[in-house]
Amino acid sequence: MSPTTIESLLLERTAALARDQVAPQAARWEHERRIGHEALAAAVEIGLTRLQVPVAFGGLDLSFGCKARVAELLAGADFGFTMSLINTQNVAALLARKAKPEVAARYLPDLIAARRLGCTALTEPGAGSDFSAITTLATRCNSGWRISGAKAWITNAAQADVVVLYAQTEPGAGARGIAGFVIDGRREGFERDPAYALGGQHTIGTGGFRLDGYLAHDDELLYPPGAAFKAAMASINGARTYIAAMCCGMVGEALRVASVYGEQRRSFGRALAEHQGWRWRLAEAASELAACRLMVALAAGQIDAGQDAQLAAAQAKLLATRLAERQIPALAQAMGAEGLREHHPFARHAMGARVAGFVDGSTEMLLERISSVIRP
Repeated sequence: MSPTTIESLLLERTAALARDQVAPQAARWEHERRIGHEALAAAVEIGLTRLQVPVAFGGLDLSFGCKARVAELLAGADFGFTMSLINTQNVAALLARKAKPEVAARYLPDLIAARRLGCTALTEPGAGSDFSAITTLATRCNSGWRISGAKAWITNAAQADVVVLYAQTEPGAGARGIAGFVIDGRREGFERDPAYALGGQHTIGTGGFRLDGYLAHDDELLYPPGAAFKAAMASINGARTYIAAMCCGMVGEALRVASVYGEQRRSFGRALAEHQGWRWRLAEAASELAACRLMVALAAGQIDAGQDAQLAAAQAKLLATRLAERQIPALAQAMGAEGLREHHPFARHAMGARVAGFVDGSTEMLLERISSVIRP
């Protein structure tokens, strides 16, 4: 089969997974404050944990554009499940491409089978958007690197034990001293913090952990000092783009639910959909959604072409998060009190939109990034 055919088939199966397994269970997962492991087996079966893993490692090696569409489809069912799944896939793809062969062989089978979850650890209790200010310290020793410090606000950290971690090797050196390592959460020196109690979206598994004299062997160095910061920043463009796609997915599902309800619900002797004001509200949401999808497609296309997607990715995330923050509550309002029912996605998606406004660059950071790029 051609890559286009493979991607089309995968998207069909992803849509079915979102509809049949993720959406019906998402509210329960949130009640139980946990990652939705029940749907991970189906995600593994259709290849979502190896979406961008090279074929030589048993992966599908599909386009970033396909990944963005997968993210949109799944997020329409649940933002948190999607974030958790994609982060494990990201770690698998990175290890396949950057880790020493023996290290990749150690972790890839379990990541691809979702027997172990992956996460990427940049942020710390005192360093969020200012990545160069991290203080987790990696000190060279005879057998590798001794690492100590704390990481916070990490997707999947509540359970993940295959970690791509960034640490400072030279205090005060900023970006040039940062290195990247593979960390095994089952090894001595790794201590997991309790999962964070948030206002919602517990299916992301947000949490933190501490390293106390953890030993990373020489072959577990992914990026040497000086290369890690640039690599992490390059990956941000992709993350911002699929987050934007996820916001589109949430708005798209909210629009679908409201539209179906409008055809069924009668008000003042006729269907809601026959009231002009109600139709206009949905028309506005649909138009803004179409524009944001075009921005996502632009950024994804640049990433697939190997072009600099810094501006397009930042703009896509800025516009899509604002779309979700504004239109999800508006579409819930269009449902009237019915929009408050838990089996509808509005409350979960509204919280997902809030989370999207912080991850991989807050709205304020995006505005600063965009202004720096467009400045004459």
